[in-house]
Amino acid sequence: NAPIFGVGVHGRINVWNHCASRVTGFPGEEVMGKHLVDDFITAPHKASVQNVLTKALLGEETANFEFPLVTKAGGAVEVLLNATTRRDDQGKVIGVVGIG
Repeated sequence: NAPIFGVGVHGRINVWNHCASRVTGFPGEEVMGKHLVDDFITAPHKASVQNVLTKALLGEETANFEFPLVTKAGGAVEVLLNATTRRDDQGKVIGVVGIG
């Protein structure tokens, strides 16, 4: 099982699967609606993760991007991510899904 999470166009979490909960210690109900980069990415990596998400929102997907995701215990876990653009039925970008 891979951690899967999604964010909307403003970077707020709207998908958080069981594996993401297991590796971070945060259950989905605690993370929904929170800002992924501001709340769950370690300080030295915030800009690079935001850049990957911004590119995905513009349709430029990124494969095999590694970054630390904050855990509930106060540590961090390294996640290898594929950032994929999410689109609605009309092809409009609605967010990004990250699959670890």
